[in-house]
Amino acid sequence: MLQRFELRIVIRVIFMFLTITIASFIVVKAQFVYLAIMVPVIIFQVFDFYRFNLKAQDEVEQFVESIHYRDFSRYFDEKHAPMELKPLRKGFNEINSTFKVISKEKETQYVYLQKILELVETGILSYEHKTGETGWMNESLKRMLGIPYLKTIHSLSRRDDSLYHEVLALRPGESKVISISKDNGIFKALLSATAFQTDNKIYKLIAFQNVNEALDETEARAWQKLLSVMTHEIMNSVAPISSLADTMLDRLHKSVDHLKEQPGAIEDLELGIDTIRRRSEGLLKFTETYRNLNKITSPNLKRIYARDLFENLNSLMQPTLEQKNIELEIILKDPDLSLEVDSSLVEQVLINLLINAIEAVKDKPAPRIVLTGSSAVNNKTVIKIADNGTGIPPDLLDKIFVPFFSTRKNGSGIGLSLCKQIMMLHKGNIQVQSVEGQGTAFLLYF
Repeated sequence: MLQRFELRIVIRVIFMFLTITIASFIVVKAQFVYLAIMVPVIIFQVFDFYRFNLKAQDEVEQFVESIHYRDFSRYFDEKHAPMELKPLRKGFNEINSTFKVISKEKETQYVYLQKILELVETGILSYEHKTGETGWMNESLKRMLGIPYLKTIHSLSRRDDSLYHEVLALRPGESKVISISKDNGIFKALLSATAFQTDNKIYKLIAFQNVNEALDETEARAWQKLLSVMTHEIMNSVAPISSLADTMLDRLHKSVDHLKEQPGAIEDLELGIDTIRRRSEGLLKFTETYRNLNKITSPNLKRIYARDLFENLNSLMQPTLEQKNIELEIILKDPDLSLEVDSSLVEQVLINLLINAIEAVKDKPAPRIVLTGSSAVNNKTVIKIADNGTGIPPDLLDKIFVPFFSTRKNGSGIGLSLCKQIMMLHKGNIQVQSVEGQGTAFLLYF
C-alpha cells in the first residue's frame, strides 16, 4: 500500500517536471501568450502537491498519536478518504490490526502468567533494586507471610526485620534456608534469588518455598533409619554374645561336677566370661560412638597386636561359625604384627565384615572365610577378610559404601558405610574386590 502512495508522489513530481519544462521552452521561444496558461497550471500543481503532503503528514501524525497512546482500536476511514490517501489509510489500519493482535496475545499471556503464579505454592516477590518499589507479589506469598500488601521492600522491615535483611543480603543465584516467624510459630523457607533488567531498571525476584513439611518428613525418615541402624548394629554384636553365653551355660551344666578336677574347663569359662564382658563394654562404647560419630575428631588410639585382635574376634564368633558349619581360617605370618588403632571401633568393623561374609557363604556347599593380616608397602598394615560366597555384581561395587544402600532385603545399608567412616577416622582406607559367583574380599589399610 505504501508503494502505491509513493507511486502517486512520483507521478505528481513527473507531471510537475514536464509542466515546468514546457513553460521553460515557451519562455525561450518568447511565446508569452501560452505562458499565461502554463503559470496557473504550475501554481495549481504546486498547491496540490503541498496539500497532498499536508494531508499525508496529518494522517501520519494521527497514526503516530494512536501508536503513542497504544490506541490500536483506532480506525482510519478508507471509504470516504481521498483517492490518494486510501492506500495510506489502509496500510495504517493493517498495522493497527497487527499491533492489536500482538497486544491481545501479550495480554493473554500476562493473564495466564498471573493465574499460574497465583496457583503455585511458591511465594513470588519482585522489587526494583534501586528504589525498592514492589513490582509483583503473589497470593501464595501473602498467605505465607500473612501480609496483605507491600508497597516497597523496605515496608517488610516493620513486619519482620530479620526476614527483611535476609532478603536484601541474598544475592542473585543464591539460595538459603531461613526460619520465618508467623502466628507465634516458626516455619522454614527456602529463599532463591534472581535478577533481570527491563526499561533500564534492575529488578530482583525472590522465590519463597515452604520446606518445613519436607524437612520434617526427611527428619522423621532419618530417625526411623537411625533406629533401624542402631537395632541392626546392636543385634550384630548381641547375637554372637548370646550364642557364646548359651555355649558357656551348656558347658557349665555338663562339667559342674568336674570343674575342680579339670582346671582347663575353668579357664575356658573365665575366657568366655571375659570375652562377653569385654565385648559388652565395646558394644556400649560403639553405641555411644555411633551416636556421636559426627563429633569424633580422633579415635582413642592404642598399639595392639594383630594376633590379639584376631583371637578376640575368633572367640566371639566361633559359636556362630560352628552353628552354621562355616570354616574360618586365620593367617598371620608375623605374630608380632601390630597396629595403632581404636580396638573397639576396629573390632566393630571386623564383626560387620565377618557377618557379611557369613551371610554371603551360607548357601555354599563348602563355606569358607579367610582372615589375613600382613604388612604392605609404605609401612601399612593390611587386614583382609575373604569369602567364597556369592560375590557382588560389578554395577553395585561403587554403591555398597553409600549410606542406606543395601543389596539385602532386610539390610540397613549402614554397616559398610560405617566401616568406611571408622577407617577414615584412622586415616586408613577400605577397598573391596569381588567376582560374582566366586567370592568377595574386603581389605583394610591402616
